[in-house]
Amino acid sequence: MELDYTEIGRRIARRRRELGLRQVEVCDRAGIHDKYLSCIERATSIPSLEVIMKLALALDTTPDEFLIGSARYESEEWRNVAELMRGMSKGQLRLAKSFLTWLTDQNM
Repeated sequence: MELDYTEIGRRIARRRRELGLRQVEVCDRAGIHDKYLSCIERATSIPSLEVIMKLALALDTTPDEFLIGSARYESEEWRNVAELMRGMSKGQLRLAKSFLTWLTDQNM
């Protein structure tokens, strides 16, 4: 699956506007630079998985809403996973991404 970063940026911006938040407010919540969020929303920068997770937490949604356009609210488990990932190193995040990719391919 190839990600459409233009659409991801639009989804992030749309969610931010739905909540009535300015970019700087979201950046403060997510711990990222406000110029970076502007670039993500305009698809001039590609966010890492960690940044997607931080933005999802800051905008009270799931990463699904940004990545595939549908949020899952039936469980708070995604927040627990996001919190675990927040403190991971780049190497740990790569490993987590590999595992999650493998896990989604399993027929369970």
